[in-house]
Amino acid sequence: MNTIPHWIDGSPATAAGPHTAPVFNPATGQERARVALGSAADVDAAVTAATHAFDAWSESSLSQRTQVMFAFRQLLLEHEEELGRIISAEHGKTIDDARGEIMRGREVVEYACGLGDVLKGSFSDQVSRGVDVHDFRQPLGVVAGITPFNFPAMVPLWMHPIAIATGNTFVLKPSERDPSAANFVAELYRRAGLPDGVFNVVHGGKEAVDAILAHPGIEAVSFVGSTPIAKYVHEQATARGKRVQALGGAKNHAVVLPDADLEFAANHITAGAYGSAGERCMALSVAVAVGDAADALADALERKAREVKVGPGDAPGTEMGPLVTKAARERVENAVASAAVQGAKVVVDGHELKIDGHPECADGFFTGPSLLDHVTTGMDAYTEEIFGPVLAIVRVDTLDEAIDLVNANPYGNGTALFTASGEAARRFQRKVRVGMIGINVPVPVPMSYYSFGGWKDSLIGDSPVHGSEGIRFYTRPKVVTSRWPQPAQQLTAGFGFPTSS
Repeated sequence: MNTIPHWIDGSPATAAGPHTAPVFNPATGQERARVALGSAADVDAAVTAATHAFDAWSESSLSQRTQVMFAFRQLLLEHEEELGRIISAEHGKTIDDARGEIMRGREVVEYACGLGDVLKGSFSDQVSRGVDVHDFRQPLGVVAGITPFNFPAMVPLWMHPIAIATGNTFVLKPSERDPSAANFVAELYRRAGLPDGVFNVVHGGKEAVDAILAHPGIEAVSFVGSTPIAKYVHEQATARGKRVQALGGAKNHAVVLPDADLEFAANHITAGAYGSAGERCMALSVAVAVGDAADALADALERKAREVKVGPGDAPGTEMGPLVTKAARERVENAVASAAVQGAKVVVDGHELKIDGHPECADGFFTGPSLLDHVTTGMDAYTEEIFGPVLAIVRVDTLDEAIDLVNANPYGNGTALFTASGEAARRFQRKVRVGMIGINVPVPVPMSYYSFGGWKDSLIGDSPVHGSEGIRFYTRPKVVTSRWPQPAQQLTAGFGFPTSS
């Protein structure tokens, strides 16, 4: 059985300890590899390599860093299909979906290619007689990313291109469920000309995470995952003086008004709910049907849920693959059963799914789309982040009631409104307490030059990822006040606080 190693100081690295974990093909349920589980010693080895690399890399020119990013971007483009198949084989999502996440991650690399302009400082001439002031930003040092299984390429690409392009060195701890994408990206960085030690990968579980949070050589930690772990990461890392980006869970609502094109809305809500088997932090998990839209929307969502083509991610025509693990499938099916007990109407039950024409998938981690109607805010299907292909319909009478519903939810990651009314859209986007909003857009993931991050329990602390927020997170400012007196010039030093007179 192949064991997936760490990547430290520019090459694959054998783990310090003997522990490994299985990596499954979710479509077949079969173990396809083992992955090394990193220890504190492995994290320390990666930080040591990154520390040694930092001095030279942080002093490299913007031109050199940009050349590496351009080369890396081209390699991501050339190897999109190969990387997509690696992701599909370990995560279960379709190859098309995997290519989509690679493309969205590549957009951050493209943003990083332009950092020569973004990193320009400011200059103020003659703030006092013969005195000028300017500022500039410098990298922090060694920084780390702890990333989830659901986007093994895209979420790390939200972090390390900006961190590296601004002069930092990076240690990535990807999910142990689908680890191979991280090593593949590390090899692409090597081929792009990135110096050894600038980008490192340590696989593992809680031991590796705790070692990253405690290591004194790591200046900042970026995290995406569940809210309880985001709170833990934020608490542990900030207690040790580190900067922290900690993005948590979500319960994303799609509000549908009676004036919306209901066929359009149902199409996009279905894709937003069941794409990637619902294993997205931006997945739509609640459809809020307003007033007269409810019955027609429920009928359309039922029809479309039954039309979703479920199968292995590498099969032509597949729209939704399996869940990542057997435990994930059981959690989703238990959530649907619990909803029925608590009074929801199970319109479509994914447990009834049969995968035809693929005998190799008999033991795969499949469940079909599930649709629940007449869900109330007290039911587990509404309050819990199921993280699977389950869509709950909640019925309300007015837009204001829908806004109150969204705002009362403890999560504030993403939300969408389907309407033909500009006035309603403007009121909605100003009133909802959510970080990312789509108007007739079901999955409002911002472009790389805007920040990604929610409100409330979806973002612990105040640091979103990528865009200008990423630049600020991975750098710190310096302000220089300078005077260049002529040798013969006599200046009297004042003992009072300096002023601009």
